[in-house]
Amino acid sequence: MRAVLQRVTQASCTVDGEITGAIEGGFLVLLGIEDADTMEDLDWLAQKIIGMRVFGDENGMMNKALADVGGDILLISQFTLFASTKKGNRPGFTRAARPDVAIPLYEKMIEKLSALSGKKIKTGIFGADMKIALLNDGPVTILIDTKDKE
Repeated sequence: MRAVLQRVTQASCTVDGEITGAIEGGFLVLLGIEDADTMEDLDWLAQKIIGMRVFGDENGMMNKALADVGGDILLISQFTLFASTKKGNRPGFTRAARPDVAIPLYEKMIEKLSALSGKKIKTGIFGADMKIALLNDGPVTILIDTKDKE
């Protein structure tokens, strides 16, 4: 799995002119799932997202986690995180999991993040043409890959 974590002061997802999920502050998480991903990857990544200390403390240092600041999560499925750009200029997506594999893992990630955070996770719609709006705070953007554990 790959995740792009963006610390935001606001973010929203719109599908067909309707907002499917919106947050005022916290993390916008773009999540890519590949065929080789397992529940172990999901558990590790969910813990990492919840525990990531990138919010400012009283001294302006990035020492606080999502729960410390009462932040929310907007989770968006993003198969293009597994784009291969090795050949030519048209990316290939063969590493991205097909929907029959990706949808159950995406739904499990929603459940896991909700259980860990104690909050409802806001989402987009898997496979839809989504319009994402965000105000990146910092900017702080972190790339996490479960295969590299970094």
